[in-house]
Amino acid sequence: MIWQRFKRFMRVNDDRFEDLTRDKWKSILYRDFSAGLIVAMTAIPMAMGFAIAMGLRPEQGIIAGALACIVGRTFGGSKYQVYGPTAAFIPVIAGLMAKYGEAGGGTFDQAHGFLVLVSIIAGGVLIGMGLLGMGKYAKLVPNSIIVGFTIGIAMVIAMSNAGEALGLQLGLSGGVLTKVGQIVAQIDRANWYALGIALSTFLLTRFLLRISIYIPAPLIALGAASAVTAFVFPNQGILLIKDRFGSIPTNFFVFTGPSLPGWNASIMLDIAYFAFAIVFVSAVESVLCSSMADRLADNRKTPFNPDKELFGQGLVQVIAPLCNGFPCTGALARTATSIKAGAVTPLAGYFKGVLKITMAIFLASYLDYVPMACIAGILLWVASNMVKPAEIREVRRHSRFHFALMVYTAVMVPLTDFLTGVLSALILYAVLRPFFDRKSGPRDSSSREERPQRQQYAEPAETGVPTMASVAKECA
Repeated sequence: MIWQRFKRFMRVNDDRFEDLTRDKWKSILYRDFSAGLIVAMTAIPMAMGFAIAMGLRPEQGIIAGALACIVGRTFGGSKYQVYGPTAAFIPVIAGLMAKYGEAGGGTFDQAHGFLVLVSIIAGGVLIGMGLLGMGKYAKLVPNSIIVGFTIGIAMVIAMSNAGEALGLQLGLSGGVLTKVGQIVAQIDRANWYALGIALSTFLLTRFLLRISIYIPAPLIALGAASAVTAFVFPNQGILLIKDRFGSIPTNFFVFTGPSLPGWNASIMLDIAYFAFAIVFVSAVESVLCSSMADRLADNRKTPFNPDKELFGQGLVQVIAPLCNGFPCTGALARTATSIKAGAVTPLAGYFKGVLKITMAIFLASYLDYVPMACIAGILLWVASNMVKPAEIREVRRHSRFHFALMVYTAVMVPLTDFLTGVLSALILYAVLRPFFDRKSGPRDSSSREERPQRQQYAEPAETGVPTMASVAKECA
């Protein structure tokens, strides 16, 4: 059975292309190209921002997002899902880069090589999970923990970029409380022009997306902030990307092999920790995003295959880091935007990946002049859209137990770390569920099962779940 699954999963031209028929191929090709172009323009500044927040170089976000989309659309289990850097990976990768990079006494190349190693291990685990048919288990994580985890990640992103928004250069190491302490200690050196750029980027992005999700708001805000910095505030000490990273190269495809910084019990534990974190985020986020994509697209034909999705995610985590990238997964906001822009088949993902690389190559010389405060503004916008009052109200209506579980996860993720917060919440859920989760059951469960999901998106006015337009503005 495993060998049959492997052969089936390796097929490129499968049921995901069933809508690409002879009589409609021209119109579908146009729709997929348009969707790919819109998402590519939106994804460039966001990918750079995610990479910087992870302690990596901006061009690594571009190549990671493009390759992840191409590989994921080739071997994944969804017709519609868009793959790329997501906020959920920020604390995981940033923690690894801080511990094994320059902040921890190592080098950038050593840290990235270690990231490649743990990502390959995680990719192998995901491939095995897919071949063993374990995709259905990714849906068992309670919605309250997922919402709490998302809020916690939003807090991490906001505090991690507050320093850049104020024009301060904070260290990569340390948690949220450390960042707050550093900001308070250096507040007298804040650059208020940089803060103005960050807030303007945030507000312009939000305003343009309120008009239409078809507008590549992050890219427009990035261009406007760069122009204002260059022509209005040229001598105000606003830090640019080239000041921090040097010129952005155009040779994106650079092989980066895995490396092991040493051989002791601590490193072995870190390998297990980071590999498990990548597996957890990849499995849960990609399967839930694929399920959401089928509902948003009103897919009435072949549904997504969760086992094939895990298989494709495993290949993404192996291939993207080896080519100078980092782990990626299904991106909720970009997937929703792609669907709303008209995507029908996986070709939209191929267009997105190729167009993203092509545009980045032509824009590379201009991206050097993007202010770091602008990147911070884009990430603050990302963080603000991750916290959805409708989802919080939904958890609160479910039960006090799940509301408390959500609050616990939201607090523990920034105060400790990603895995400690989530795993401790899962343990509490498993231990306390028989005593406090009275509403749990086959008809009303906190896990995102198929029936509650259909109700959420079919009746947004009654359930309070965000509409398609609001989901499209989220980045996860």
